[in-house]
Amino acid sequence: MNASTQSRRVAVIGATGYVGGRLVPELVAAGHSVRCIARRPGRLATVEWRSDVEVVQGDVLDRDSLDAAFDDVDVVYYLVHAMGTSDDFEETDRLGAQNTAEAAAACGVERIVYLGGLGEDDHDRLSDHLSSRHEVGRVLASGPVPVVELRAAVIIGSGSASFEMLRHLTEVLPVMVTPRWVTHTRCQPIAIADVLHYLVGVLDLPHPSEHHTVLEIGGPDVLTYRDMLDSYARGAGLRRRVVLPVPLLSPVLSSHWINLVTPLPYGLARPLVGSLVNDVVVSPERDIRRLLPHEPYTLDEAIRRALAVVGDLAVKTSWMDSARQDSPATPMPQDPDWAGGTVYQDLQEVHSSADPNRLFAVVAGVGGERGWYVARSLWSLRGLVDKLVGGVGMRRGRRHPDELRVGDALDFFRVEDIDAPHLLRLRAEMKVPGDAWLEWRIDADDRGTRLCQRARFHPRGVAGRAYWWVLLPIHRVMWRLLAQRLVAAAEG
Repeated sequence: MNASTQSRRVAVIGATGYVGGRLVPELVAAGHSVRCIARRPGRLATVEWRSDVEVVQGDVLDRDSLDAAFDDVDVVYYLVHAMGTSDDFEETDRLGAQNTAEAAAACGVERIVYLGGLGEDDHDRLSDHLSSRHEVGRVLASGPVPVVELRAAVIIGSGSASFEMLRHLTEVLPVMVTPRWVTHTRCQPIAIADVLHYLVGVLDLPHPSEHHTVLEIGGPDVLTYRDMLDSYARGAGLRRRVVLPVPLLSPVLSSHWINLVTPLPYGLARPLVGSLVNDVVVSPERDIRRLLPHEPYTLDEAIRRALAVVGDLAVKTSWMDSARQDSPATPMPQDPDWAGGTVYQDLQEVHSSADPNRLFAVVAGVGGERGWYVARSLWSLRGLVDKLVGGVGMRRGRRHPDELRVGDALDFFRVEDIDAPHLLRLRAEMKVPGDAWLEWRIDADDRGTRLCQRARFHPRGVAGRAYWWVLLPIHRVMWRLLAQRLVAAAEG
């Protein structure tokens, strides 16, 4: 992101959250001085931008803690809410906003920027959670500090609750019985990259003429949730899902169903469903593009961006200690456990008396004429089946019996990364309903040399999940024997 026209001293409340954790590096890149306010500052100790920001302890429910946190700050970003955390979320949100408004006034803050939820102010059918989000904006503006409130509907990015609900519903359920709102009500989803663009961009807007400025943000598409399911299916290479709308499913029942078939807890599913039962579409008079011209991503583009990083990050987040976040759509370490898509793995660890170079030479020699040290006939059968269904099969062998380099074909794998004598990672190219990797890491410890073998699988749809669980008993035995025999060969 380009540098801002004026550098500001900015405090971010909610830097450990989904939007906040992605906004902070964008603010830094724009040339602003950033202070992160967190109830538990230790949660930010390992983020890659930690050295670029100041981190202080603060809690919106603790009024006194905010005075020091807001000292010498120009702008406060308010990115927290109690959605899904308690039964008395309305009072909790109200108190947090009131404390923030008072502390901002006492410390001379020039502006508060708040990210709320899209929906009509006077709509008597707004969900309790969406009504509370609107109330937070009003409470923040009850003090003397001007407030710019951005309102968004469904945010599309891997790790966002809305996107993960969309992802899991589409991948797990080829046929869905849904409430009528899925095919009738309209929403205007927006890519996380565009949300961040607007959040940073409002810093350069002139001092607002209104004390409480409400700006609505959305992508170019106005769609039903059914349309969004179809868009995800296209992006993920899945067949169009069969949707059977019925009038009997209440938001409460729908939320329980989502909790059952996705990793999202009921407390989070309930407000998400509640925000979709009514139209949530940007109104022309509040469209932020009147003030900040910008061409946002379409839903198809946003989903493709999110999915493009998931398959790669299924490797990066677990196999690299400090993966760079190249895209705001990328899952981050502080995201919830349900973020980033389903990834299955099998881990085998074996210790060896062989030195790391010898063990790595054996590992890097797998495949081709040497084979895979276990169940040669099963490997050959798998290669034959792969050829019959149009895959690459096992006949590719390897370029050289002893040498490997990144990009080499290796039977029905391809070398994705190699760092002798510590790392070899292969990406599967056989026909499977998902993405698969096989990796070995070798390091020395107090017991000698340790071989860590990891098989990972990112399933696609129901077929991918069934593939993993049906073959897991066979695969687990083969993977265990493979690791043991690699070590035995190195020691022999």
